[in-house]
Amino acid sequence: MPGDRRMRGVRNLYGMRGVRRYATLLAASLALSAALSGQGLAHADTGPAAAAAARAADGCPSAGGRWADDGPFAVTKERAGLGHTILRPTELGSGGCTKHPVIIWGNGTFVTPVVYDGLLKHLASHGFIVVAANTTQSGTGTAMLGGLDVLKKADADPKSPYYGKVDLEKVGAAGHSQGGGGAINAGADPRVDVTVPIEPGPLGRVGGLKGPLLILGGERDLVVVPELLVIPRFEAADQVPAVYGELAGATHLTPAGDGGGFRGPITAWFRYFLMGDQEARGEYFGADCRACSSPVWSDFRRNALATGHDG
Repeated sequence: MPGDRRMRGVRNLYGMRGVRRYATLLAASLALSAALSGQGLAHADTGPAAAAAARAADGCPSAGGRWADDGPFAVTKERAGLGHTILRPTELGSGGCTKHPVIIWGNGTFVTPVVYDGLLKHLASHGFIVVAANTTQSGTGTAMLGGLDVLKKADADPKSPYYGKVDLEKVGAAGHSQGGGGAINAGADPRVDVTVPIEPGPLGRVGGLKGPLLILGGERDLVVVPELLVIPRFEAADQVPAVYGELAGATHLTPAGDGGGFRGPITAWFRYFLMGDQEARGEYFGADCRACSSPVWSDFRRNALATGHDG
């Protein structure tokens, strides 16, 4: 039976002790997907939220430290063929931005981008073009990287709203669960500059990464246990600046929907490394590194290369 094959796949991915816990996660995720699916995938706009007038180095408006709040851009969501869903600023090239950095996204096992709809819209509202792979099996990172090919073609098309407005020199990879492992795999591609795996499953070797890593765990995650699958990879990523954050109270379902407490930290990381936002830099680096002593983390660590950014 298909369900039996799926559970065997979960057993191989997470081990026997994770099967029942993952079944609970899957049921909850599919329920959330059904609840959100009525929003549609063709075009859905959200209005801009109030934002500070502060500017990042590239001129894109900044939230001025309020990374968990929606950014200043209205957001459009649209299909890119069958393979990808794009969430982007509605008016590309507006508000002082000339080009928009890209975030490629990978979903957890058996779910699609709609499960993370609020989080992906949030990132787009801060000026990013988010291209999410529609696959429910994103662990190799291949489908995620395919989104870059989609955007490269659109950026070169004079008839496209993306024409000349996609910054393919500034690319981040992010994903949750199996998609977190996919983000690590995609991060080995030379086109990817920075990586944010969220509660990543066992796929993905950090030895291939060439740019900064923010790897995130959940204090109460019983599916991807931080001590087994997240912290060891943080410790192994000694060739790049790496930061580990374990969100207090977070379960494996916390990143679904609007991203919960992960939303702000992810936004700040990408704002700094892909947009040069100096306000965002202070979250992780400098003498007054805010995340270093924030109670939102049950565990927070930086490796030697990351602390080197303090100067």
